Amino acid sequence: MMLAFFYVRCYNSNMEKTIVSISTPLGKGAISIVRMSGERALEIASKLFSTKSLDYKNIEPRKMYLGKFELDKKIYERCLMVYFKAPYSYTGEDIVEFQIHGGIIITQKILEKCLQKGAVLAEAGEVSKRAFINGKISLDEAESIIDVIDSESESELKASLSLAGGGLFKQVEEMQNHLTEILAKIEVTLDYPEEDVDEAVREDIFNEINLIKGKIEKILKDSESSKYIKNGINVSIVGKTNVGKSSLLNSLLNENKAIVTNIEGTTRDSIEASFYYKGIKINLIDTAGIREAVDEVERIGIERSKESLKNADITLFVLDGSEEMTENDRKIRELIEGKIYISVINKCDMPRKLEKQKNEIEISALSKKNIEELKEKIFNLVIKEEINFNNLIVTNQRQLSELNNALNVLEEIYEARDQMLEIIAMLIKKLWETLGKITGNTENENIIDLIFSKFCLGK
Repeated sequence: MMLAFFYVRCYNSNMEKTIVSISTPLGKGAISIVRMSGERALEIASKLFSTKSLDYKNIEPRKMYLGKFELDKKIYERCLMVYFKAPYSYTGEDIVEFQIHGGIIITQKILEKCLQKGAVLAEAGEVSKRAFINGKISLDEAESIIDVIDSESESELKASLSLAGGGLFKQVEEMQNHLTEILAKIEVTLDYPEEDVDEAVREDIFNEINLIKGKIEKILKDSESSKYIKNGINVSIVGKTNVGKSSLLNSLLNENKAIVTNIEGTTRDSIEASFYYKGIKINLIDTAGIREAVDEVERIGIERSKESLKNADITLFVLDGSEEMTENDRKIRELIEGKIYISVINKCDMPRKLEKQKNEIEISALSKKNIEELKEKIFNLVIKEEINFNNLIVTNQRQLSELNNALNVLEEIYEARDQMLEIIAMLIKKLWETLGKITGNTENENIIDLIFSKFCLGK
């Protein structure tokens, strides 16, 4: 891998240090892991951990050793140690891990002993940063590791795991290699200029460019649902007071999240809650009933209800099917015209008096009739096509931005079609560098530092 060439020069001094960190959440549990990475990892371990079956000169990598970690004179922690020999480790360096009892004090004590023997405390994300610098992972893979850790839905986890496996890196690397071949072809043509050859090469170049454009567009097309995979679908529940919005929220969640009474204006502020449907997180916002406010508190709640409409991917316009549409209902409908919304006709177990509505579904929030059908309708209105997790789905906003930047550079190349080959070559190099920003091949150290700062300590 051609990774982080420029960054390594600035980071070499830090790489000489052996770092140590706690790699598991700090708290009470079955086990905790303290990890060291660097040239002195094994040397430091030999001063702290011992067992009869272990000869450090002939230590076997990837083998678990049960032994004693010396905390103080004649005070030991009975634990496991494993050694990963460079370059066959996560960081590409020698790694030693201690698997100890899962307690806060004991874990901190093990960490302190490693520091006393010569290790230095790792910075946030430094372990994975070393893996990147040593060519073990690319920048996009590092970002996907963060996404795997932060995943809040099954769909987000699936997409993140696909990227963590290097799917995007492979495609970007293939495109960059393709561009390198095009540049080589241009160089040969410039060295041996012939008019007929020049035109033939130009045609070949743009045939190849078309293929690359198609690959980028496919990744972006497959990633159209990435916003919802990453953040979920934002659903705002609106309607007049006492129409059943809070009952609907409770039914969708299958729990009593919101207070339900016959008193108008019970919900005076927005209530937010989430559930999962087909692996996608659905974020619900139950808003205050929209009407003429009776006091300042309700007025603020109603303003927040209107504000929630701006950030909603879809709106549930709740109406009482047992009565005719009121002037207040019509005013609310005017607020949501032009937005994606479902007319949710509540109280379908009572005789209907309400006229037919746009994109409606009849439900009973009380008996939960048609609630599952409503969930399916919400999902289908936002997720236009079935999400195929066999395709590469990019959820990281920075990576998506760079892919769109690459399309913009491609447009520059097309506009320069009739220009000199030298100009086309310059733009192709620009495209190569833009794609490289996704994997870290051409990225600068500020972006790299920012990405790895998002990691927790020990990762």
